[in-house]
Amino acid sequence: MKIVVIGGTGLIGTKLVSNLRQLGHEAVAASPSKGINAVTGEGLAEALSGAQVVVDVANSPSFEDKAVLEFFESSTQNLLAAEAAAGVKHHVALSVVGTDRLLQSGYFRAKMAQEELIKASKIPYTIVRATQFLEFINSIAYVATEGETVRLPAAHIQPIFSGDVAAALADFTLEAPVNGTLELAGPDRLPLDELVRQFFRVQQDPRLVVTDDNARYFGAELNDQSLVPGDNPRITSTRFEDWLNLSASQA
Repeated sequence: MKIVVIGGTGLIGTKLVSNLRQLGHEAVAASPSKGINAVTGEGLAEALSGAQVVVDVANSPSFEDKAVLEFFESSTQNLLAAEAAAGVKHHVALSVVGTDRLLQSGYFRAKMAQEELIKASKIPYTIVRATQFLEFINSIAYVATEGETVRLPAAHIQPIFSGDVAAALADFTLEAPVNGTLELAGPDRLPLDELVRQFFRVQQDPRLVVTDDNARYFGAELNDQSLVPGDNPRITSTRFEDWLNLSASQA
């Protein structure tokens, strides 16, 4: 089966393309570096010719409110139009757990706009909302850093390993469209501030993590339900401690 992965050269896309090829499918890694640009539409028609499934794991290069909204609206509109013309039977999109609860943030408003466009189209779809990737802990800390201090709330988070996301996405890609939303999360739930403290300890990062429940998360206020899944999520296997030890050994 021909499957086009938009964002196929990124963190999740690279792993997903590899997984699908190992299962014997024709997985196309689509990205601007490959001459396929969903934002401009360049190369989409050729890439999608003969494809049965499109998986969109692309992310905006900018998190600025206007830019991120334009990215997700333009890319999704172009993708859905190209898919309709090519006769694609299943659109799979990677989104974020808590998107509908974090609309104070321009990024999450943009993700919600993406989801609404997918639901309004006539193409059968599966939206997969994942919790925050373990690989993004340092980025979360960077945004919250002032000098040598990192201010973060103690709101709960249930982070997930990118390899587990790609493995689950491969399963969902090969299954029938659910015409709805599924949730993915890692096995460990812990406070966001403590997550970063433990990461810093292993990485020997000297920055001080200060608990501040008024601190914003990409512009949004958090509570203990904001970043964790609801009922019946798919829980993956890689534990935070195991990933920490692995990342420390590779540092």
